[in-house]
Amino acid sequence: MPTPEAGRPIAGFTGTVARPRHLVVRLPDGRVARSQQLTAPLAAQVALFLRAAGPAAESRTPDGEPYQRADDGLVVEVAAGTTRHAVVAVVVRVQE
Repeated sequence: MPTPEAGRPIAGFTGTVARPRHLVVRLPDGRVARSQQLTAPLAAQVALFLRAAGPAAESRTPDGEPYQRADDGLVVEVAAGTTRHAVVAVVVRVQE
C-alpha cells in the first residue's frame, strides 16, 4: 500500500450519517474521488463528525455517482491508488 499522503478534506460520503460506507475526498487538483469502503472503526469515527455537522445535501461526482455533501472541516489521511477509477483508501485516521 502506498505511503499515506497529507490530510485531505472530505467533500462528502455515501451511505447513511450513522453508517457511512465511503468518503468522497477532495484531491489536490480539485477533483473528487470515492474512497474504498470504510472499516467499521473509521466509519464510527466519521459518523460522529457527520452527526454533529447536520443534514447534508446530495451531490454527484463528475462520473455521476451520488453522494451526500459534508461541510468542510473533516480531514482524513489517504493513500491514493493508481486505479482507473481514482479510488483512494482512508488509511490512518480522521483529523478534526
